[in-house]
This record gives sequence, C-alpha cells and structure tokens, in this order.
Amino acid sequence: MMKKMLALCLSGYSALAMAGFDVVALGVDGGVSDGNLTSYLIRSDNQTRYLALDAGSLLPGIAKGLQKGSFPQVTPELAAPYTPQGYVFRQLIDSYFISHAHLDHVAGLIIGSPQDSKKTLYAQADTVLTLRNHYFNWKAWPNFTDAGNGARLGTYRLQTVRPQQRFTLGLTGLSGVMYPLSHDRYPSSMLLVSDREGSFAYFGDTGPDALEQSRNLDSIWRVLGPLIEQKQLKGMIIEASYPNGVEDKSLYGHLTPAWLLKELKNLQQYSGGDGSLKDLPVVIGHIKPSLKQGEDVRATIKQQLEQGNELGVRFILMEQGDRQQF
Repeated sequence: MMKKMLALCLSGYSALAMAGFDVVALGVDGGVSDGNLTSYLIRSDNQTRYLALDAGSLLPGIAKGLQKGSFPQVTPELAAPYTPQGYVFRQLIDSYFISHAHLDHVAGLIIGSPQDSKKTLYAQADTVLTLRNHYFNWKAWPNFTDAGNGARLGTYRLQTVRPQQRFTLGLTGLSGVMYPLSHDRYPSSMLLVSDREGSFAYFGDTGPDALEQSRNLDSIWRVLGPLIEQKQLKGMIIEASYPNGVEDKSLYGHLTPAWLLKELKNLQQYSGGDGSLKDLPVVIGHIKPSLKQGEDVRATIKQQLEQGNELGVRFILMEQGDRQQF
C-alpha cells in the first residue's frame, strides 16, 4: 500500500486519483450521429449520484456504458423494478447542467423526458429561456418543466444560475460556478464543478477568444490557473470540433487543435509558467464526425494535438460508454 501511495505521489496529477471524480461519457460527438451527442456524467468518488453535463444523448450512452462495465455498481437486482438502463437514467442521474441550448446538447433530455424522474435542470438565463420557449412549449414537445406555456408537467425544475456565483448541484454533494463562454457570439458556458477534494472544469462549445472578440476564455484561465498551481484541478472536458486546416470563418464558434493549444498556452502563464500543465488531464469532446470515405477525424485531431503538445498535457479522447477516473 505504501509503495502504491509513493508511486501516486511521484506521478504528478495521477496522485489525485486517490480521491477525485468519476466520469462516464454518454455521448462524445459534436453532431450528425444522433445516438452519440455530447453528454457526460460526473460524480464525486464518495457519492452515488451523478450530475449530467449536457444531455445530447442519454439512454444510448447509458446502454453503452453498461455494456462496457462503466456502472459496476448497477445490478438487475439493485435496479428492480427498472432495467439497469432505466435505473441509471431515473435514479443515478440526480440533476442536469446544460451549457447551452443547441439541439446536440439537449436532444437526449427532451426525448427522454416522458420517462425521467423529477430533477433540477441548471443553466444560464438564455438557455433556460430557450428550453422553455422553443422546446418544452407543447409545439416542439410537451412541457415537462415547471415554467412556460400550457400545462406544466413539472418533471424538470428550471433553475437559472448566475455567472460566477457558487450554487449547490442537487443531491450530488457537488457545487458549481458557471462562467460565460462565446460560441459564434451565442452564449455558452463552462461549469467548474467542485467537491471538498478538488475541482473539474466542463466547457460547453466555445470559440477562441481571438475569433470571438471575447475575453471569456482568458477570464476562465485566470480562475483555473491558481487551482492548477495548488493541484486542485483534477481535469477538464473541452472541445476540439474540427481538425486544423478548417478556415477560421468556417469554425462557427468552435476550436481546432491549434486554437486549443494556443488557449492552453495562455492558461499555462496563469498556472505557474513552463511545465505547469504537465500531465493535466484534458478530455477532448464534441468532435464532429466526417461522412467522407477514409477520413478518421478523431485520429487526425488526436495526432494534431499530440504533435503540437509542448505543454505536456495528457489529452484523452473518450469513446461513448467509457469511464475515466480523475
């Protein structure tokens, strides 16, 4: 046991694996494939219930996670009277954080709502308004929320969160602080999830500051930098939607490996300078699949990230259903 502890202490960020966060990827693509859209579950190691970070695809991702053994705690006996898939969906997901209201981040929530249990949905004001006015409105879909038009079925409590103000995330034992992002001038958001041991950053869709004519990412790096210096940030999930070579004007508020590396270099200057990001786990999400023969966008993006990785960051590309501990 002592040898294991020593090995962990000598391995930088992996030392945090002793107490941290459990993440399951329910959806990792940035569009096109409707069964594998952006959604991750996160929980503190010492808690049983998850917070869903976006909800592009829920039930297909849960099924894949069960197949891969990513929910080892769930047995048919425990799940009864539900299926294991139904139990994870209804009982283990405690609440949702929605980074922005684009369809590839909310489709699973909307489609699954008739079978869901009562939960709180946390989001910034613009996202709450879009969900209320354009999705749960008895035209696009019945109103399963507690606000808006027509009969309110009340499955979801819509909770507007304010930027840079800490709030409690349901019964997950987690708290969060939301920071604004710019996604082709459209409001998106990042959630800094924390428990007593540390923090984890989840980014919704975002473009680089230079293209968005914004300082949103810079403001976030200034917050995350000290956490990295104190070894408090266990990791992050951030997008790299397109490979290098896609023109800036065609990114529509997204990142490429080159732009992400440039932004992370900015983070490094707030984290203690050269070498401060070594072994920091960075999960890459929202990769947009290609329908062209012989084009493996995931492999290309992974290669481009590694080629430019002078920072020593540990890039992770999770597949649907994968479980990772931070």
